[in-house]
Amino acid sequence: MAIIKELKKLELINVPSWLPDNVQYETIMGSIAYGVSDDISDTDIYGFCIPPKDDVFPHLRGEIIDFGRHAKRFEQYQEHHVYREDNKRTYDITIFSIVKYFHLCMANNPNVIDSLFTPVRCVQHITSIGQLVRDNRKLFLHKGLSDTFRGYAFSQLHKMAIKTPKAGSKRKASIKEHGFDVKFAYHVVRLVDEAEQLLMNGDMDLTKNREQLKAIRRGEW
Repeated sequence: MAIIKELKKLELINVPSWLPDNVQYETIMGSIAYGVSDDISDTDIYGFCIPPKDDVFPHLRGEIIDFGRHAKRFEQYQEHHVYREDNKRTYDITIFSIVKYFHLCMANNPNVIDSLFTPVRCVQHITSIGQLVRDNRKLFLHKGLSDTFRGYAFSQLHKMAIKTPKAGSKRKASIKEHGFDVKFAYHVVRLVDEAEQLLMNGDMDLTKNREQLKAIRRGEW
């Protein structure tokens, strides 16, 4: 059963009524997928769903492009810090419509590309449609990923250099101990490594350099 469906049954989230039964793919992302998680790591869930037909094809409900008002189309559902008492896990959830998911895949968005290359152990729910997309994930890759992954890496590098985190931020202790935020530091190295794997091999193992990434998170670099 899809995690989003389980959380809905437990009344922990409020989602569109059609969504839980139309999730095609769910996978664990973040530090768990990269093999560097600890006991306090949140469980990041990424995936995609297929919205109702008239949402994907709004002309079926009488809408004409550039004429009149249009109903807002579903793009994604996102919820953070959903705590589940029975398994003591905290979830951060992002479920895209298949339309937006494909657009992000074609743009080689690092987070969405990662979601298709997670280890099999991380896949929590998958339908025949989800499996078809995952099996053909390499078709989305192109050389433009060099720019997108590099852009994300520079963004993490910038955040790593900020010495004045918000009050109460978890970053404060890391900066005080190491002089920079080790979480952002490991993401810089991770993103560059992922880009190299994809460009050189056309494939990617998210856990390939987990020991190196763990060392960075421990502040050994």
